[in-house]
Amino acid sequence: MEYVFSNAAVARSFTAYLGTAVGVDAPSKWRIAVPGLPEGFNQVDLVAVGVILLISVCICYSTKDSSMVNMVLTAVHVVFILFIIVMGFWRGDARNLTRPSDPAHPGGFFPNGVGGVFSGAAMVYLSYIGYDAVSTMAEEVEKPARDIPIGVSGSVVIVTVLYCLMAASMSMLLPYDAIDTEAPFSGAFRGSEGWGWVSNVIGAGASLGILTSLMVAMLGQARYMCVIGRSGVMPAWLAKVHPNTATPVNASAFLGLFTAALALFTELDILLNLVCIGTLFVFYMVSNAVVYRRYVLAASSSSSIPNGGSDRRGASAWPTLAFLLAFSLLAIAFTLSWKLAPEGRARIALLACIGIAAVATVGAFQLLVPQAHTPQLWGVPGMPWVPAASVFLNVFLLGSLDRPSYVRFAFFSAATVLVYALYSVHASFDAEETGSGDDGGAKVQDEDCKV
Repeated sequence: MEYVFSNAAVARSFTAYLGTAVGVDAPSKWRIAVPGLPEGFNQVDLVAVGVILLISVCICYSTKDSSMVNMVLTAVHVVFILFIIVMGFWRGDARNLTRPSDPAHPGGFFPNGVGGVFSGAAMVYLSYIGYDAVSTMAEEVEKPARDIPIGVSGSVVIVTVLYCLMAASMSMLLPYDAIDTEAPFSGAFRGSEGWGWVSNVIGAGASLGILTSLMVAMLGQARYMCVIGRSGVMPAWLAKVHPNTATPVNASAFLGLFTAALALFTELDILLNLVCIGTLFVFYMVSNAVVYRRYVLAASSSSSIPNGGSDRRGASAWPTLAFLLAFSLLAIAFTLSWKLAPEGRARIALLACIGIAAVATVGAFQLLVPQAHTPQLWGVPGMPWVPAASVFLNVFLLGSLDRPSYVRFAFFSAATVLVYALYSVHASFDAEETGSGDDGGAKVQDEDCKV
């Protein structure tokens, strides 16, 4: 769902940037208003649907060719990013970092305070969706043990640096309250005497960047669905791999149509909020799972630890579960205190006490509970501090999101739980009972897959 929501959101923004590339300032000119539909779902975007369907066809045709196209588009996109950064620092004014365009708005480097910074951090989590998609390509990489960690870690570092530079250049170009939320960078030069061409160039570059983002994300989401179909959690039809193209055609087509349907009606803000709350929750769950996986030995762990990783039998799950529960409660207490406690020394003292208790809890767990196994590859460093910090940060950022986002997230989560309880549990169990072979994990394998 996270991939579908984020791809739909990115496709909606493609319309705005494509418009600036060809001189159409308002993306609403390319969208069709439908009377009678609720607010936020009444702007039909056929351009977003078209680009999603086009990319779906490409990724169904060939993984290798899609990757080559993506590589070329990414190289061009990086050139545009560097162009934007140079133009921003060249044409920008450092005074825009501290003053609004409208004196009635808050000013200063933190116009909305520290709380505004964390609210923004919760929203830009959208930018950190997709790096895990690199791991879904492990079956199609010659040396995954070497290349996958380099691909994930290297891309995170590079994109973070570029993201910070772009944010700084954007903030220098315009005061924060004058930024166009639909197409910020191209909008910064719109109307500037003698610099209107920059807006068109940036619009073209951003459009290419959106295409690369969509292609990577849609490649990854289809392979996620393919693996889930193999396990029996979803219908095995979704795991079908085409014998000629060696691509998960059914999963790609199904998710492409689903994404296009959402992008057709749903406004960008609604999609962004759904993506952010879902991503934060998923990252929170994964961080907990990393700790549990390292400190609790699974029943079949001896066959699941790769390349000589050591394990320790007899580890109980209860100490780890108690730690994860206690630490999550401390993170929630810190978040509620930050949001609800009145400002003053008492609030600072309360936050400090909860923070100290959280650090002490992690330290005590590290001293008292030994790791059940130590993997040779794919191991998270700094256990349990790194995943604990991720748990704490994700809970804190979840507290920055609005109520409608939680309502929508609860609806989709409830639907997911129903599908899992009524279908997935039974289907995956039946597939495991009737499965055969030595694959150990994949219950439904496609014999036509030749990669």
